[in-house]
Amino acid sequence: MSGKITVNNIRVYAFHGCLKEESIVGSDYRVDISVDADLSKAAISDHLVDTVDYVHLNHIVKEEMAIKAQLLEHVGKRIIDRIFLEIPMAITAKVSVSKINPPIGGDVAMVTVTLQENRA
Repeated sequence: MSGKITVNNIRVYAFHGCLKEESIVGSDYRVDISVDADLSKAAISDHLVDTVDYVHLNHIVKEEMAIKAQLLEHVGKRIIDRIFLEIPMAITAKVSVSKINPPIGGDVAMVTVTLQENRA
C-alpha cells in the first residue's frame, strides 16, 4: 500500500539569499514536504517505526534551513538528500521552499521553489 506523508507550512526564520542584507537580516520562510512510501506495514502494525516520522521530517527541515545558502534550490536539494539518507523507506520526496515577502521591489506575498526527486 503506497501512501504519502505530508507536512505543510513548516515556518522558520533563516538567512538565505544572494543579497548581502538577506544573509544579515534574514527572512521568514515556509517549507512544505511530501514523502511517498510503502505505508502498508504501518497501517497494520500501528507502530511509528513502520512509517515516515513527520517529527523527523520537521527536524531535517529545521537543520537544513539553519545553514545559509544563496539559492532556495540548494536548500531544497539538501533537504531531499537528507530525507533519502535518513529515511530508507522514502520512495519519492517533494519539497517546496518559500521566501515570505521577498525583497524584489514589489508587493509579492512569497516566492517558491519546488523540487521533486525519486530515490535512485
